[in-house]
Amino acid sequence: MRIINCVKNVSLTALLFASMAHADVALKDNSEILGNWNVTAEALKLDGEKKLIKSAWDFKNDGTLTAVSTDSLGRTKEMTVVVKYSVEEGLIKKQLSPGREKYESCSVVQREGSDMILKCTNLFLFLTKK
Repeated sequence: MRIINCVKNVSLTALLFASMAHADVALKDNSEILGNWNVTAEALKLDGEKKLIKSAWDFKNDGTLTAVSTDSLGRTKEMTVVVKYSVEEGLIKKQLSPGREKYESCSVVQREGSDMILKCTNLFLFLTKK
């Protein structure tokens, strides 16, 4: 019985530390993300293979997010998109595309210095503050 309780305690402790390692950072408001960010990579999993991308995001105080993406291999070299965003319940809620009222929620997985990792619907995005 003692061994079972000890194993349970070790398992619960390990589970607690594992969940703390990936605990989301709740944003108080948009002041924590305002300004220009370089989106440097995306990945399907936090610890998965990263695909390097070249995109710049500008979170403005008026609730708009301007994204400028560069694709050196595509027909369109540069594309600029302006969507609405807000910070609600600690999450970034942003329009999926201009003119549509469909939004996705992105949580801040990690924020250290000028680096931030977002977990959006299907991707992890890696950003660096300019």
